[in-house]
Amino acid sequence: MSQQSTAPAFGKLRSFFWPVYAFELKKLLPMLLMFFFVNFNYTILRDTKDTLVITASGPETILFLKTWGVAPCAVLFLLFYAKLSNILSRENLFYAAIVPFLVFFASFVYIFYPYRDSLHPHASADYLESILPLGLHGLVSCYRNWTYSLFYILSELWGSAVLSLMFWGFANEITRVTESKRFYTLFGLGANVAMLFSGEAIIYFSNIRQHVPQGVDAWQVTLNSLMTMVVLAGLAVIAIYWWMNRYVLTDTKFYDPTEGGKKKKEKPKMGIFESFAYLAKSKYILSIATIVIAYGICINLVEVTWKGQIKLQYPNPNDYSAFMGQFSKYTGAVTIMMLFIGGYILRLRGWGFAAMITPIVLLVTGGLFFGFVLFRDSLAGYIAMIGTTPLMLAVVFGMIQNIMSKSTKYSLFDPTKEMAYIPLDQESKVKGKAAIDVVGARLGKSGGAFIQQALVIFFGTVAAITPYVAAALAVIMVLWILAVRSLNKQFVALTAEPKAPAKDAATVGATPTTA
Repeated sequence: MSQQSTAPAFGKLRSFFWPVYAFELKKLLPMLLMFFFVNFNYTILRDTKDTLVITASGPETILFLKTWGVAPCAVLFLLFYAKLSNILSRENLFYAAIVPFLVFFASFVYIFYPYRDSLHPHASADYLESILPLGLHGLVSCYRNWTYSLFYILSELWGSAVLSLMFWGFANEITRVTESKRFYTLFGLGANVAMLFSGEAIIYFSNIRQHVPQGVDAWQVTLNSLMTMVVLAGLAVIAIYWWMNRYVLTDTKFYDPTEGGKKKKEKPKMGIFESFAYLAKSKYILSIATIVIAYGICINLVEVTWKGQIKLQYPNPNDYSAFMGQFSKYTGAVTIMMLFIGGYILRLRGWGFAAMITPIVLLVTGGLFFGFVLFRDSLAGYIAMIGTTPLMLAVVFGMIQNIMSKSTKYSLFDPTKEMAYIPLDQESKVKGKAAIDVVGARLGKSGGAFIQQALVIFFGTVAAITPYVAAALAVIMVLWILAVRSLNKQFVALTAEPKAPAKDAATVGATPTTA
């Protein structure tokens, strides 16, 4: 085959894996690094908060924390953010939002955890457990281990405030619609490479108890190491953001606030309640909110049941943390593969097809997981023949379900959700995104927790409510699919999305780079 005939085929293959032009690297690479460090922290914090709370108190505690801890604190953060957005510049607002998280996580390992026995009110918690019904013991555990609860809440808010609001808000501000179809799945590449590194770090430091002297708290050593990495990665995020504001966004080739010939008008300052009233009038914003809330409910309905199985299999915090590190590493590897496939699907089949994949995957894998948990006793003989236990197999099935749901979330759900904000006006982008990503996402997870919480109060344990949780999952999935169909019609109308992808950088006469 001649060189001329192979060149077009190589060009198509190169564009499939790396649809980036040489001049765009100055803008893209810092964003990839920023997303890498933000998600590095997100993964470590997610696995550590679960380990702290579940091994100390049980999965029932999560249900109360999400409803009575995370959701109210998300609202408080939104009030704080909305107030500061009217006072501070975009750059200073970013710093003001991220620094308090880093201060707390550093303080946790040097103050809160070492003195937990003195800080935790065990006597009053014991009394409350003696007078309250079994279904409320999870709420008592939130009170008993209040420092763990605070760590859990702030770790959850890192995902909403820093990952969803601060990073994606910044990305939406500086990224053009034509760039987003090529860039957004690649942003996810940086995030999921981070999961490989964070997963390995969690595994390494969780297994450190095999090497520490007898009498030393191995979990304390693990926490110290993990939180040190969190603080350093957070400082790296701040440094990259500072550099981009001075050396990238000052070039109109990368960011032009007056692009399109329409200068962005200053919008009147709005209070938080006025913002909600304004957004409630928008069917488009409400459709985005619906899919975000539906995702939060569905993932929570599956995760709590699965994490209860993990605790039974791995009661020691170091062992639990090591397993979660393995889970994060596998999730990162699968998601990296899915990112390339997802980007191709998004460019080839359009927004609606790509956005529909995540709910379909959750519906199928969630159904299989709950089906096994409910009927595994009847399969005990077959399970014994393959040399394992029903509990271990439930943990593995749950891990597969979570890997598939998270890989489609990062590769398809997040990029399509963020693309949906781009056609909006500036005020809807800023305040609508804040309401949806901080409050909407938390209400989604809290909604799932509230459903299970009500069932736990009535039935007593997570294991007893499994059939009802499976039924709730099916109902929410149907609502999610209907919301995607509605939002797709509105998105296509606003963007006039063509069926065939356009050549994004044709106007600059650039060619893709293999860098």
